[in-house]
Amino acid sequence: MAKRTRYPGRPAPHRTTAKGASSNTGAPRPVGLTSTEVARAAELEAELVAREREAIKDNARRRARTRSGIDLSIATNAAEPLSIRAAHEYAYVARDVRRIVITAIFMFSILAVLWLLVNVGGFNIF
Repeated sequence: MAKRTRYPGRPAPHRTTAKGASSNTGAPRPVGLTSTEVARAAELEAELVAREREAIKDNARRRARTRSGIDLSIATNAAEPLSIRAAHEYAYVARDVRRIVITAIFMFSILAVLWLLVNVGGFNIF
């Protein structure tokens, strides 16, 4: 485990080899990036930004398709009376109630058909 120091900005002392020579015997490394590296980085960044914008647009399109036709510009108009805004805002409630009623009618019709088969038609399972 490395020793913790009070001053993290201090450079670590250089280690030397067994003969006392410095381990840095090669040519000095360049400090900055070359112009080709900078150009490549800018190209990659532009590509990533374009991909991100496209993903955001796709997400917005997907959300717009699943909104089920509620027009937010109508629902957020502050000049309209509250009853009209509520009608636009709670359109999903009417849609859900309609689905519940359709499901209930379907279930009762199945129950009626089964009752007719068992009681009127004399169909016995057991």
